[in-house]
Amino acid sequence: MKDSSSPGNKKLSHVFTYSVLIVAALVILGAINPAQFGAVSGSIANWVSNYFGWYYMIITSAMLFFCIFLVFSPIGKLKLGKPHHKPEFSTRSWLTMLFSAGMGIGVVFYSTSEPIAHFFTPATADPETEEAMLEAIRATIFHWGVHAWGMYGAVALALAYFQFRKGESGLLSKTLRPVLGDRVDGPIGVLIDVLTVFATVVGVAVSLGIGTTQINGGLNYLLGVPVNLTVQGLIIGVVTVLFLVSAWSGLSKGIRYLSNLNMIIASILLLTILILGPTMLILNMLPTAAGEYINTFVARTLDAAPMNEQKNDWLQAWTIYYWAWWLSWSPFVGIFIARVSRGRSVREFVMALLLVPTTIGIIWFTVFGVTGIEVAGKVPEIIGLGPEIQLFAIFNEMPLSVPLSILAIILISSFFITSADSATFVLGMQTSHGSLRPTVNIKIVWGVALSSIAYILLLSGGETGLEALQSAAIIAALPFSFVIILMMISFYKDANEERKYLGLTITPNKHRMKEYLTREEEEYRRKRDSGVDEKDL
Repeated sequence: MKDSSSPGNKKLSHVFTYSVLIVAALVILGAINPAQFGAVSGSIANWVSNYFGWYYMIITSAMLFFCIFLVFSPIGKLKLGKPHHKPEFSTRSWLTMLFSAGMGIGVVFYSTSEPIAHFFTPATADPETEEAMLEAIRATIFHWGVHAWGMYGAVALALAYFQFRKGESGLLSKTLRPVLGDRVDGPIGVLIDVLTVFATVVGVAVSLGIGTTQINGGLNYLLGVPVNLTVQGLIIGVVTVLFLVSAWSGLSKGIRYLSNLNMIIASILLLTILILGPTMLILNMLPTAAGEYINTFVARTLDAAPMNEQKNDWLQAWTIYYWAWWLSWSPFVGIFIARVSRGRSVREFVMALLLVPTTIGIIWFTVFGVTGIEVAGKVPEIIGLGPEIQLFAIFNEMPLSVPLSILAIILISSFFITSADSATFVLGMQTSHGSLRPTVNIKIVWGVALSSIAYILLLSGGETGLEALQSAAIIAALPFSFVIILMMISFYKDANEERKYLGLTITPNKHRMKEYLTREEEEYRRKRDSGVDEKDL
């Protein structure tokens, strides 16, 4: 056990202290003067979007194409771990945890509201036309598709590789050792880890606030429960207790069970909407929207609309905002999915991460988007409702409206718990010197802190407070993007040396891998027999 004066514990203390001070300062400023805080952060975020929109388009594309390149590279054969490491979770549980951590509340919150917004205010098509419907579904899929997962993958790959294969701690700063050397153990490393914690807190607090408002909106629609801060405080309190119980039970139990539950509930809700909604239109739209997504993929990936002011404004409000938002979420999601992916190969990891959640997203947003647009077209009052209410208003116009709303509230709550539980693990890990098993007490501290921050934001100005912190997330994404660039360079540099050492090529070379695996397994057995602790092997 380390001495309290050891470098590791000093760094741990610095990361924790600086992170808490920064987050506390922002929350206090937001509580004292939410309008001014929102105006200032919003102005900065708009400036970043206006002047760095082109940069977000390029860096997002680079991260995605980097992941795709690895699938076809000999590096794809490397395992995210030692040769004797086996996957900790079944493939089904692993995939559900990837999706729950990476999207969660957002897929319910924006399931109908984003397609409706694009249908009535499209980027280029005439509003409320067949072309507008196709563009609405395509645009929503584009925002929630492989680009987001490419960002998560670039961060997660470096973390999983250096932690499980190279024996580094789980701190994000350690992935930069091949580039920065031992400077990652000093102030530069602390700065990177503080930025990671800050981005995690910001992203998750906003998500929890959004989830709270939608649960409140659903209860209002179902039971007439008033929409106010008192009710929202009670909702946060109840859900906090539930996710702390999940955090206390441990990663292998709590998050795994909740992630599987999420997929079961989401599947029931999806199939029910498919049956009760405009089924034939949805089924015909599925291959059409998927084909449109693939057909326009490269052009839209790199389209900054420099000569089209209307489309450029739309990109600033939607696409560039999403790219910055996913960038700000990438440390949280990347750290979590790296943690649950030990024992997978690079190729398996990237292909699963890019294809499975994107396929689910295409189906989900097509079913809910087409249904939402069709219902909103017949009931125009829905268009003017807030996104936290729209889903329940659409359910209200369908058969089985009450069971659907109840299922949706349960699903949002379950996603809420999963996201918060995942976040407490990640924050505990980052403030425990990268420990894969942060103590329950540390996770509880961060869990209470996250819920408190979410409620203070609601208290300090409702949507204004949330929008202000969303702006802060966009701002935080800019410096963090440079860290991700270094992570990709660092990962490729080390992984390419590793594959050269193994003699890996694109063509099959099983005999070289077999020799290496045999040598590694013999070394593993030797250490184990000599009494080395299993977790240190």
